[in-house]
Amino acid sequence: MKKFFNIAMIILCLIIHISCSQNSKESILSENKQTPENLFKLAMIELDNNNYDIAQEKFLEIEVLFPLSNEAVESQIMDAFIEYIKMNYTESIFKFNRIINNYPSHKNLDYAYYMRAMCYFEQIENEYLDGNYNIKSLENFEQIINRFPDSKYARDSEQKIIFINENIAAKHMDIAFFYLNQKKYLASMKRYKKVIDKHSKSKFTPEALHRLVEIYYKLGMIEDAEKTAAVLGYNYPKSKWYKYSYDLIRPNEENNSFFKKISNLINQDDE
Repeated sequence: MKKFFNIAMIILCLIIHISCSQNSKESILSENKQTPENLFKLAMIELDNNNYDIAQEKFLEIEVLFPLSNEAVESQIMDAFIEYIKMNYTESIFKFNRIINNYPSHKNLDYAYYMRAMCYFEQIENEYLDGNYNIKSLENFEQIINRFPDSKYARDSEQKIIFINENIAAKHMDIAFFYLNQKKYLASMKRYKKVIDKHSKSKFTPEALHRLVEIYYKLGMIEDAEKTAAVLGYNYPKSKWYKYSYDLIRPNEENNSFFKKISNLINQDDE
């Protein structure tokens, strides 16, 4: 009887143990359940640890398993961002374009626009190369300011636009100077006028005005040279380029009096 009782107790303990073990497993499985939120957290951990390939795999897994979740869209954004980190700019632009087209009302759409602009911006090396990336990045940063004026990316976009405009102006100046050395004056004038008309706030504007004075003077268009020098003197009276224009036209006594009138006008404005 005692032996039977011991066997019964062993069986009872075994049943209790099995039951407890099963409950523990269910609890662990519940905690580690594959939810989009949990998977996204795991993917972000891999991203923070610079494990980009693993992170991309996990983001892709979220897209496949939970295509209708918010995390699926966020995963697409992060996937495109990783391509940017890897400097796969063409692929990154493609993926950000897809996000912009598929989710036009997404809360982080400004970020997608910004990162697409950054992909073009990062490919600008200097003003002597093809200006396509200058134009593309400029257009994209302007879209951010126009579409999302209150975005946290708007201020940086404005700064980038200033830099790009300087870069474009520098490219025009370089090409214009090349034409000037080749004595292709009309082609040179067109480039300098682009700087003056489209990039008037550029640091290159005073030089562009002076180069026009030079060209007009060489072509015998003295009146145009004087008018351009007047604009240069009025807007940039302390610029070295105004001094160069003054020295260029000064030998003519009549022009001497002309420049004195400009100087008097500038002095009156200062008073």
